[in-house]
Amino acid sequence: MASRIDVSSASLSGVSDLARRFAATRRLTLDLAAPLSDADASAQSMPDASPAKWHLAHTTWFFESFVLRDHQPGYRLFDDRYPYLFNSYYEAEGPRHARARRGLLTRPSLDQVRAWRDHVDAAVQVALPGLPPAAHALIELGIQHEQQHQELLLTDIKHLFAQNPLGPALWKPEPRFASEVAGFSAPSASAPDPAGALTWVTGAEGIVSVGHDGDGFAFDCEVPRFSVLLTPHALASRPVTNGEWQQFIADGGYRTASLWLSDGWAWVQEQDVDAPAYWRDGRCFTLSGWREIDPDAPVTHINLFEADAFAAWAGARLPTEHEWEAAAAPLDPAAGQQLDAAGPVQPAAQAAATGLQQMFGSVWEWTGSAYRPYPGFRPAPGAVGEYNGKFMSGQFVLKGGSCATPRGHVRASYRNFFYPHQRWQFTGLRLARDL
Repeated sequence: MASRIDVSSASLSGVSDLARRFAATRRLTLDLAAPLSDADASAQSMPDASPAKWHLAHTTWFFESFVLRDHQPGYRLFDDRYPYLFNSYYEAEGPRHARARRGLLTRPSLDQVRAWRDHVDAAVQVALPGLPPAAHALIELGIQHEQQHQELLLTDIKHLFAQNPLGPALWKPEPRFASEVAGFSAPSASAPDPAGALTWVTGAEGIVSVGHDGDGFAFDCEVPRFSVLLTPHALASRPVTNGEWQQFIADGGYRTASLWLSDGWAWVQEQDVDAPAYWRDGRCFTLSGWREIDPDAPVTHINLFEADAFAAWAGARLPTEHEWEAAAAPLDPAAGQQLDAAGPVQPAAQAAATGLQQMFGSVWEWTGSAYRPYPGFRPAPGAVGEYNGKFMSGQFVLKGGSCATPRGHVRASYRNFFYPHQRWQFTGLRLARDL
């Protein structure tokens, strides 16, 4: 996922607000992991995923290393063995445990990781008022970094539980969560109506500015702001639904080579794919166990290959990231179905309306744009500069956030990125077409 630090332009509303948001973010991570046993939290279902315990530990390592170790004189590490275990990919931080072997870390225990978190949280809160601005900016980056891991924690545990023949539920589908899935605590949330008919909304045309505008936090891959030329096009009013995907399947979508990119067709054949991830016999696996597929909800857990094939089948294409961003810029990025509290997140239909719907939240929307640097891009100095730039190869941009993205984390310029074959995240699509 994306990330950035820019000390010179860090915009913080004060130490007390930073302390409050730090505490709230750290608490939500614990709430998400609360239903897990030590065994649940230690297992790793595939190399792309990490154990829940590792997410809790890695986010703690980030604050201990980059804030306390580097900016609090006299601070001593909680355990000097932990950096090797919980560094992710920072070469500047030295050697580390292999990503694909994180599931072998049965020790430290989940309780020991929680104790480490408590220790680091207390130390940050005590140190925060006296820390320099550079450390405050790192705490802000750490909050944003942990929010990304909150979504990863949910998607990774969903993938893990889906491998279990018992189909265990992380949460029961309680009534209060049903309403949150529909509106996720939005002020005017109401029960969802069936998705309306897909319509086309004309997009911006000509020279437009894209990228972060300099106000508030942003990751380094979102800057600098620059101008692009958009040709006449339109975007679909809403994401593609499960019902529309079922039509694609029924029409032989997964068996028609002409719809697929070469790499995508090879992936379909090699993996014997015939439906989105977690679909089986008219049901789908969720964080509350196996459920009937809602035909009106946005389709999710599809990769770029699948999204591109569906667009070809529909006589359309994927939007570019700049078309998407220009369309979303006037909209409220805190609206829609996003994560407010621990619970069984799952994309849901929203009431039909005019204009562009569900641009933020619900599902990450694939674009046809490669994840590459903007003109003039410069990575941040130091180890945190490894967060984004070195991943700008072979991946594609997704926009808008999902039902598992913490509310307030995304904006129109936000650039998520994954490889074309990956689909364990809450990924969907919105069609585009040329005019």
